[in-house]
Amino acid sequence: MTMKVILAVLLPVVLGRDCKFMPFDCSDIYNSGEKVSGIYSIYPAGDVPVWVYCHMVSDGKDEDNGGWTVFQRRMDGSVNFYRPWNQYKRGFGNVESEYWLGLENMYQLTRNRNYMLRVDMEDFTGRKGFALYSSFSVDCECSGYKLQVSGFKDGGAGDSLTYHNNQKFSTFDKDQDSWEKNCAKHYLGAFWYKACHRTNPNGVYLWGEDGTHVAIGVSWYFWKGNDDVSMKSFSMKIKSVF
Repeated sequence: MTMKVILAVLLPVVLGRDCKFMPFDCSDIYNSGEKVSGIYSIYPAGDVPVWVYCHMVSDGKDEDNGGWTVFQRRMDGSVNFYRPWNQYKRGFGNVESEYWLGLENMYQLTRNRNYMLRVDMEDFTGRKGFALYSSFSVDCECSGYKLQVSGFKDGGAGDSLTYHNNQKFSTFDKDQDSWEKNCAKHYLGAFWYKACHRTNPNGVYLWGEDGTHVAIGVSWYFWKGNDDVSMKSFSMKIKSVF
């Protein structure tokens, strides 16, 4: 067990045996005084812990002060993201590398607090970009875990997510997009597809450019295009807005 994981396990008892610290998200952990990025347990739905990567490092900008809860991360292709609905609902992967936090966890988080979203990406040349959204939430499963996102602010990557606003989540075994075919099957991913995508974060991890198949990679259209480009790293993270 790494030191960061040990710290996350011990953190709930630092306030004493009778005062267990049960952070709702990474913002609570950051505000408690913990400034080290790493793996922590949060409690978005009561007393059941959920392991998550918390981004605590600030670059000095107000919108990037620490306390970001990472709900999606790609970095090396070690985890298969072409998965069925039930796995996207509950979450999967390795919190130390690539993972998806789970739609139900995202719903529990965003139904109780207001959040902003940051999307970070890097290509295989080392070039980086990001996009900010002042409002982000995921509706309940009864509404198809519909995406609500708005308030775009450019960090050099452009806006590829507003196109997906107000869309239900789709997987290869649960088609909820607005296309006559199944976007998830066609583009080998899972997302809030419309007809079909301007970004495909959960697509196939390709090493740079690959024109063998069209638009199946980890892409962000208004920065690098969709057709044959895939990112080296890609992450989506939210932070409480009080």
